[in-house]
Amino acid sequence: MPTEPRAPHVDPLPYEAKLDARPLSQVDLVVLHCTELPDLATAREYGEQVMHADSGTGNSGHYYVDRDGRCHRYVAPGRIAHHVRGYNPRSIGIELVNTGRYPHWLDSRHQAMDEPYPEAQIAALIELLRTLQVELPALRYIAGHEDLDTAMVPASDDPAILVPRKRDPGPLFPWQRVLDAIACNDCRDFSPWERLQPRALIRHHLRKSSRLKPLPRNRSMPVTPRR
Repeated sequence: MPTEPRAPHVDPLPYEAKLDARPLSQVDLVVLHCTELPDLATAREYGEQVMHADSGTGNSGHYYVDRDGRCHRYVAPGRIAHHVRGYNPRSIGIELVNTGRYPHWLDSRHQAMDEPYPEAQIAALIELLRTLQVELPALRYIAGHEDLDTAMVPASDDPAILVPRKRDPGPLFPWQRVLDAIACNDCRDFSPWERLQPRALIRHHLRKSSRLKPLPRNRSMPVTPRR
């Protein structure tokens, strides 16, 4: 018999109450990240750092999924976490523990992201997405961090070379499996998920339109320059 999904361990960041509140009806997007750090403890330390002096808050996702499938909630969905430039007010950030390009994030010689995502981690992510789909019925979109933050920046080893600012969740993330799982028959009573356009298809019109397709009934939320 299938086991009941494990509820996320609620462990709020020290500044959670300082983050702006929002109605859950505003949340229509999930953004998938990888931590690009060695372990969950390091990710927690980074998340606790105050990066925005004006508000006394930092950068973090809402949920963190460890390699063994354990899930932690650092920020409640009713708070706006700083995890992706321009889309924070409308989104939930999910961080998967994965080394990514650590510790040479912007070194042009170390852009490979070759740590695979374990089965337990992907299974836990799918369960979390299904749960969020029930709790946040306005959810319609899903994207990778790399789909939304398409900036190219000078490489740390050679400023003449440009590298992606963000590549997560990266080429080894099993997009098709996840999308198929959250669109299964068990979820048929809910609106289907739609992955946002990959950056290769949207660069040509970024200056003319939002990177998100229009919402079915609500106007797009304003963008904010965070993270």
